[in-house]
Amino acid sequence: MQKIHNKVLKDTMFYHDIPVLTYKINYPFFETTCSPLAACHINGYYALKAEKTEKNCRTDLYSQAVQAAQYIPENIPPFNSYEFLSDYHIVYNKGCIVSLYTDQYSYSGGAHGATVRSSDTWDFRMGRQINLTEFFPGVQGFPECLFQRIEKQIEDRLKESPATFFEDYSQLLRNNFHAENFYITPAGLVIYYQQYDLAPYASGIPEFVIPFRNSRSPEIM
Repeated sequence: MQKIHNKVLKDTMFYHDIPVLTYKINYPFFETTCSPLAACHINGYYALKAEKTEKNCRTDLYSQAVQAAQYIPENIPPFNSYEFLSDYHIVYNKGCIVSLYTDQYSYSGGAHGATVRSSDTWDFRMGRQINLTEFFPGVQGFPECLFQRIEKQIEDRLKESPATFFEDYSQLLRNNFHAENFYITPAGLVIYYQQYDLAPYASGIPEFVIPFRNSRSPEIM
């Protein structure tokens, strides 16, 4: 099991004394007994990713916020400050395997913000990311197996809460499938889709749990 420390990059940026952008970027720093060299590689990956995200906030997003603030003379009514929040969640940490997802929320005006999710599953022995295919050893055409299981879960959810998915969800879950959009938990493999991929905004980010074959082996089939 790995020990995790939280690192943060944050700031509030102003334009003519008006706070136009606030950002906070949380990212992990790992300690491990599996391979310190692998941990160094993984820590570098997240540090660089956080630095690039901060640079985007301080340049592109700040510029957009300033342009929007310029349309409000004398800050009346008060300008709704742009926001950016990146937060990670460790959902599996056992042996030398860690799985986490990161939600990046941004608000740039309008009725509500938007959240984009990404995820990584790491082998801390080798310092490499684990691919989705590795949970389906020897299974040809595994995506279709996933789609069928997800369809069944959607059907069950629609019985309890109608209109929580778009009517053409069967086609959408195939068209919008991305093999990197997964993480693992002790309960199993979790496949997720982005906002609006399968469902209205109010439904959030759809998640579908595919149980492991047994609790000791993170394999599906």
